[in-house]
Amino acid sequence: MNWDIPKTYAVKHIDSNVVEASRSGGIFTAISDYILENNGVVYGCVLTEDLKVIHARAENSLVRDKMRGSKYVQSHLGSIFKDVKNDLNMNKKVLFSGTSCQIKGLRNFLNGTNDKNLICVDIVCHGVPSPLIWKKYIEWHEKKAGCKVTDVNFRNKKEFGWRDHVETLKLESDKTINSTVFTRLFYKHDILRPCCYECPFKSVIHPGDITIADYWGIEKACPELDDNKGVSLVLINNSKGDEIFNKVKKQLVWKKTKIEDSMQPPLISPFPIPKSRTQFWNDFESTDFRYIVKKYGKEDLKKRVLSTLVLIKRKLIK
Repeated sequence: MNWDIPKTYAVKHIDSNVVEASRSGGIFTAISDYILENNGVVYGCVLTEDLKVIHARAENSLVRDKMRGSKYVQSHLGSIFKDVKNDLNMNKKVLFSGTSCQIKGLRNFLNGTNDKNLICVDIVCHGVPSPLIWKKYIEWHEKKAGCKVTDVNFRNKKEFGWRDHVETLKLESDKTINSTVFTRLFYKHDILRPCCYECPFKSVIHPGDITIADYWGIEKACPELDDNKGVSLVLINNSKGDEIFNKVKKQLVWKKTKIEDSMQPPLISPFPIPKSRTQFWNDFESTDFRYIVKKYGKEDLKKRVLSTLVLIKRKLIK
């Protein structure tokens, strides 16, 4: 049973390479390493070669590493719940990571049967964007570039820092595109699923054993860890999560913090339905994506200049 108030920690992996490869502080890698080292399996979200977002199963770090980092698109689960159940029936340790609604769905599917070896890690979720928007966004870039997009970094922390949200797309021509179009569409909330506006998990109470997120507000809660390279917010929700966290602490730099210093909008309430949402979808269905970008996703000149200056500065430092 989950606690009414979770234990709260600021966390950073001791390996700087892990932090660099992760979207925040590397807590997912620490937990999944423990599971893999104990002959367990890890389930998480990956980006496929054709740029679809799906849940996958990993028995090694090579596949697990593809699960690092946020993917701001709804993931396709397929038969994953059945696969989890099969692994649990074989007495394997299983780590399942996903959104809170996916965790709740898995728990309902298992119905409390043979789940003692299951560890669930959910994310503090802003909301789940439409896969169709993601598909059209990629097609728009490919049409402009005249070649295929082969990979996407949803938040290029290495080039732009942890706090900036810039996506980098790699092209078949080996060129790259830095963009904030999808980011801007995402944070305007027009492209979220309808159920996200009524999400019951927009609070400090989550169905996972452990909840993880970017630690926004770290400059107040734990300034000594604030280096703009990424810090994980970790909420320990029950005794099982507490046990796992204690087992991986040796891989972490951590500090216990206060929940009141850790609050961010998705920990308070769902986002309201934007007034522009109906018009957005009317426009999406009746115009091309270029119009959508111009009307809803265009980056202001000031931010574009600042992002360019940040990139130039980082390259000069190197």
